[in-house]
Amino acid sequence: MPKAKYKRILLKLSGEIFGGKHKFGIDPEIMNLIADEIKKVRRHNTQMAIVIGGGNIFRGLKGSEKGMDRATGDYMGMLATVINALALQDALEREGIHSRVQTAINMQSIAEPFIRRRALRHMEKGRVVILAAGTGNPYFSTDTTAALRAAELDAEILIKATKVDGVYDKDPELHKDARKFKRLGYMRILRGLKVMDSTAASLCRDNNIPIIVLNLLKPGNVEKAVLGKNVGTLVTDGGRK
Repeated sequence: MPKAKYKRILLKLSGEIFGGKHKFGIDPEIMNLIADEIKKVRRHNTQMAIVIGGGNIFRGLKGSEKGMDRATGDYMGMLATVINALALQDALEREGIHSRVQTAINMQSIAEPFIRRRALRHMEKGRVVILAAGTGNPYFSTDTTAALRAAELDAEILIKATKVDGVYDKDPELHKDARKFKRLGYMRILRGLKVMDSTAASLCRDNNIPIIVLNLLKPGNVEKAVLGKNVGTLVTDGGRK
C-alpha cells in the first residue's frame, strides 16, 4: 500500500455535488460514490475532517438576491449543510466508516457541537469528522469555514472537491479554449480568480495551508491527492502569481 503524503486533511465538499444530475436534493448514487472515495483515503490511515456546503438545498446569497434578509438566508443555508452532513454520515456508516457530525449551531439531539479538541480526538481514533452549519455565523461562506477549520484542526492541506478537474482561466463549460492551471499562488485568487472567496484564500495564505482543487466525480482523485500525485490544481505560495 503506497504511503500517504498527508497525515491529516480537510476535505471541502460542494453541496451542489450532492444533487447529482438534478443539482438539487440528495442523490443516493452520488452519496455512495462520495463514501467510496472517502473509504479509499481512509485505507491509508489519513485523518480526515469534512466541511459540507448546502447549495443543493438552499443558498443564502440566492435568497438575499430575491429580497430575503441576508442573515436569515445564511442561517437557512447552514441548516441545509446539516441535512447533507447527516446524509453523508449515513452513507459512510453503511460502508463501515465510523464518523461523527459536529455542528457550529447547537442541536444536540442529532449532532455534537463543534469542539476542537473533541474533533481532534475523533480523528486520532480513526473517525471521520463531518463539520456542518458553517461557522455558525451569517455572512461567512462554507469555503471560509473550510479554511478556518483546516487551521484549527492542523490540517496539512485543504482539498476542495468540485465537479471541475481544477482551476481554469475561464469557465470550461462555456469556453472550449479555457486553460487549466496546474499550480497557482494565493494572490492570483485574491486578485479575482474564482476559486474561493477572498476570506478563505487569505486564511489559507496566512496559515500556510496549501489547497488542491479537483474533480470529486473522477474515481480515485482524492486518494491521488492524499498520496501526493499530480491531480487538479495546487494553490500555494510557490504557485504562479
